[in-house]
Amino acid sequence: MFVLATPVSHLTRVGRVTAKQLEKIGIETVEDLIFYYPFRYDDLSRVLTIDKLFPGVEATVRGRVELIKNRRSPVKKKILTEAIVSDDTGSLKVVWFNQPFLTKNIRPGDVIYLAGKANFDYREIEFVNPVYEIVRRGAPLNTAAIVPVYHLTGRITQKQLRFLIKHSLDFIGEVPEWLPKDIIKRRDFISITEALRQIHFPASWAEVEEAESRLKFDELFLFQLLAQRIKHLLKKSRAIPIEFKKRQTVKFVNSLPFKLTNDQRLAAWEIIKDLEGDRPMNRLLEGDVGSGKTVVAAMAMLNVVLNKHQAALMAATDILARQHYKTICKLLADFNIKIGLVTRSEKKINYKLGARNPVGGKKNFDSRFVTHNSDIIIGTHALISAKGAVPADRHGPASGGQDKIEFKNLALTIIDEQHRFGVEQRKFLKANSGQSGITPHFLSMTATPIPRSLALALYGDLDLSIIKEMPKGRKKILTKIVDSKNRSGAYEFIREKVKEGRQVFVICPLINPSDKLGVKSVAEEYQKLRKDIFPEFKIEALHGKLPSAAKEKIMTEFSENKINVLVSTSVVEVGIDVPNATIMMIEGAERFGLAQLHQFRGRVGRGEHQSYCLLFSDNLVGQTKERLRALVSSNDGFALAEKDLALRGPGEVYGTQQSGIIDLKLAKLTDFLIIKQAKEEAEKIIADDPEFKKYAEIKARLRLAEEAVHLE
Repeated sequence: MFVLATPVSHLTRVGRVTAKQLEKIGIETVEDLIFYYPFRYDDLSRVLTIDKLFPGVEATVRGRVELIKNRRSPVKKKILTEAIVSDDTGSLKVVWFNQPFLTKNIRPGDVIYLAGKANFDYREIEFVNPVYEIVRRGAPLNTAAIVPVYHLTGRITQKQLRFLIKHSLDFIGEVPEWLPKDIIKRRDFISITEALRQIHFPASWAEVEEAESRLKFDELFLFQLLAQRIKHLLKKSRAIPIEFKKRQTVKFVNSLPFKLTNDQRLAAWEIIKDLEGDRPMNRLLEGDVGSGKTVVAAMAMLNVVLNKHQAALMAATDILARQHYKTICKLLADFNIKIGLVTRSEKKINYKLGARNPVGGKKNFDSRFVTHNSDIIIGTHALISAKGAVPADRHGPASGGQDKIEFKNLALTIIDEQHRFGVEQRKFLKANSGQSGITPHFLSMTATPIPRSLALALYGDLDLSIIKEMPKGRKKILTKIVDSKNRSGAYEFIREKVKEGRQVFVICPLINPSDKLGVKSVAEEYQKLRKDIFPEFKIEALHGKLPSAAKEKIMTEFSENKINVLVSTSVVEVGIDVPNATIMMIEGAERFGLAQLHQFRGRVGRGEHQSYCLLFSDNLVGQTKERLRALVSSNDGFALAEKDLALRGPGEVYGTQQSGIIDLKLAKLTDFLIIKQAKEEAEKIIADDPEFKKYAEIKARLRLAEEAVHLE
């Protein structure tokens, strides 16, 4: 492994500047180079003689440079580099624009490959700006082959990266073969070294397919091993059986100001049946924005508390945690339940229990006191940090070991919008649940619409409950596409609604202006709306780079209707509930996926007033128009997710990190056949040897994966 860990700065042609540029794309070692896969290929393998070229054909030719020189064009004054290249069948003219250095790189007499599209110029064949490569020993890297294309940054070129990767492959013998021999034989895979060589520099498209099959399986097999191991550990773990309290549950349901949907009833029943078992529940509750997941979670927590045990609800941010606290207090108001809140800035209980005096002379609650004296504890994901610190905001400072979380008798953990929950977190909860040898039941909730087949691929170790049906009586959010010529009319409509007392979200793709991307930013939109469009209204800007306290202050003021218009990035995508906000205006709507646009739209329509979603776009062509029209015609998040998958693919819709376990570099979330194969093999391994005593390489690979991602 020493060679693989060699810094790229030690390689030929890599100085300090190049090393810094490579670092930006995650390449720091030789191993990083080897595992930096191409995202596509250019097929330049069609090599023709010059006499076989005709206008429009794309091909590679091999010829000798007869002449090369620079001159300035008489009209536009551009520098042209012109060459004559010939082979045994004829000659052609080659032109490059604004690359005068080529006369130093290419000399008369050199034999070169040229790859490009042939054109006619004054009845003679020519190549304009072709890719070139001087013929040397060994196979060509940039022409006359199926050529890899990599994601780049800064000043790194494709040629540089190909050169470095080619040389890094001298060390692929150091990469251990971690798949068991019987799996390789059974699935007819090539070796890891062959796969790595072929993924970078394939001799044919068949080799690309062979390499991708093996490397995709590796990624998904690791994914499934981690998932199946969690499943195996949970089968061995003990949980507190929670008896279903039918009478009190019926009382809770009857106390609600609305009728539960059939989907809510089914999901609640699946969860309650899981809780009755002595093995830890491990379930994902998936429901569209506003479908009523929190009520289902409250029902589960009520049953846990009635069994004289604790439940904890973890949220992604301070704002969402406080929102859940208010909602749960209201829903369970008739049951005399002690509900605690632990955030970075706030620690409180809904009951006046008195307060301990941990530091100085001021009376205040600390995290330990709240968790020990509450039946339900609501906080952020940091409540289960392995060190026990309590930063109630992922951007905030930790509170330190003196405030270590200790539960009294925790039996259920619910996480909202944090999709994964790993072995280390379970170990922490088991150790700190207040009950020796007990693992709490686990429920994860998400409002991201994920089609069932995809969810099962993503979360192989979780049981799945889906709420698709929306509560009766909820008004449909009216969605409109606004092009550039209708902007002023849309602004006037917004003005009328704000004068009626309503509030507005404005979403922008970026925080600051970017000339390169040419899309709207929070900074410029905030200034434009405040100074030019709505000078009479109170407008504020919100984004993820603001300090936590500033974000909280802005959101609190917006919730209290002290701010009319909130200009924000996607930081408001999840969890912010402002019933008086009735207009969601999205700038550069084409920059977002359908699933994300649907999430934004779900931030309005939460009160009694009619709500609207205005999709502003200056690029209403082709697929963009089709996607935005789909949003106008449908309010079904799951249908929109299916549409988005068909149009853009799962990598763009959910991102590579959506897997929650490992970064899928090659595998797609729709590679269902490979997922099935990987799951079958992982189940065999776990059933045969869950401690990996016979599989040292697998154990080492798993350890590396867990260190990298912590399964959160």
